[in-house]
Amino acid sequence: MSMNWKNVLAIVAISAGTTIASIWGYGKLVQPEISSGLQATNQLPVNYAGFFNNAANNGSAVDFTPSATTATPAVVHIKTRTKARQATVQEQRRQRNPFFDDFGDMFEDFFGGGPRVIPEQRASGSGVIITQDGYIVTNNHVINEADEINVTLANKKTYKATLVGADASTDLAVIKIEGKGLPYLVYGNSDDAKLGQWVLAIGYPLLLDVTVTAGIVSAKARSIGVNRQQSSMAIESFIQTDAAVNSGNSGGALVNTNGELIGINSAIASPTGSYAGYSYAIPVNIVKKVVTDLVKFGTVQRAFVGIQYQQEGVELSEEEKKNIPGYKEGEGVYVTDVTPEGAAAQAGVKKGDIVTKINGVAINTGPELQEQVTRYKPGDKVSLTYQRAGKENTVSLILRNKSGNTELVKNNSVLDKLGAEFATVDSKTAAANKISGGVIVRKIKDGILRKRTRLEEGFIIIKIGNEDVKTVADFERILNANKGRTVIMQCVFPDAEGAYPIPLNLSDLNDN
Repeated sequence: MSMNWKNVLAIVAISAGTTIASIWGYGKLVQPEISSGLQATNQLPVNYAGFFNNAANNGSAVDFTPSATTATPAVVHIKTRTKARQATVQEQRRQRNPFFDDFGDMFEDFFGGGPRVIPEQRASGSGVIITQDGYIVTNNHVINEADEINVTLANKKTYKATLVGADASTDLAVIKIEGKGLPYLVYGNSDDAKLGQWVLAIGYPLLLDVTVTAGIVSAKARSIGVNRQQSSMAIESFIQTDAAVNSGNSGGALVNTNGELIGINSAIASPTGSYAGYSYAIPVNIVKKVVTDLVKFGTVQRAFVGIQYQQEGVELSEEEKKNIPGYKEGEGVYVTDVTPEGAAAQAGVKKGDIVTKINGVAINTGPELQEQVTRYKPGDKVSLTYQRAGKENTVSLILRNKSGNTELVKNNSVLDKLGAEFATVDSKTAAANKISGGVIVRKIKDGILRKRTRLEEGFIIIKIGNEDVKTVADFERILNANKGRTVIMQCVFPDAEGAYPIPLNLSDLNDN
């Protein structure tokens, strides 16, 4: 039988067309289902745009040599000595068995405590030279209460240092050595630090010579509560890295691959006391503000918005979240209370608002809010954006100091000389203690209160003489008016009955 080639070709063409159509249809109908669990090999996600073919990210090894060579000469070894001294009343109480704390004064009166001596202490840490004439930034806990501070440079040259100023809230301090033409580190910009960015930690750990370790920025705006051990107004917004940091690294440098200072190493998170994977540095943008204030004023010009907010790790309940219109998890800081007559209250901010921006900078957490406000001083005007009932509002407010006004704080003010931290009691505490106001004593340090009174942390001062004390501003004003005299403070203690009269000799407050 003769073959009709035209028919054969037609059949082949129809078969080929059917096969192609089948393959195309399979790709359209089935392939999306398969590729939902696989990565396509011929395209990249949007977040990788510009990464490949970028000279800065071409996969080549990073060379830390220039950064390390530049930075190490400006990182110093700090050694301190604290002379032996007799323990204060508060320190003796802490040394006693806690079971006897409530009766300590009685036993002391009957049996006598006897002199107790704290032996000489020696410690070491690190620091960073920030000017060619010898200003050095370090941690407050490195030099706190030291009688002698010695500084050794990487070239083994040694200097005596003097304390310029310290700030327990940020755990920063400035010391000074006499020198000229010294190597120093240039400030970078900690705002530019990105997750995954290479950084170097430089310092003198474990009594070793200058040591460099490398890691990446693993998180920003971290709060771990470490500064609360030395200040009731702790400010923490750490850069978290996995660069190895150990005891002795405190006060040392965190630098980027350009050799710029982007942080001061301050703490580690560790179950053993040694490096266990995470270290924390104070962002250089906070460091610059604190250092400038300490050098210029002798004290930090700390500004306050006048709000209390949801703390890190304390979650709102599902019911509370439902009752906040427009609330989105992780966006903004929930205001739990406002300070009466504070900057925020005067601008119209209320309890229940959600702060989302400071001067246009997005705020998602408490540490981020702290970091932004820390950069300003009392009297500075900033814009604050908040949400209320799902609507965004922006207001201008003038930041205030801890006394509630816009004046710059003078060094060695009356409150500084007392040697403690004070705060106006909030409405909840006042109501619980049946008082109209007062000043609560927070952390007691060296000063008149520790040396001359039995005032304890937690006491609330409600009167001095016949004058009511309702705010820190009242407290400061009355003390200034009574310099050189002895006054009687009326104090209450939470959950205790009655008021306690405590004398306070203000002779040391006379102006010299």
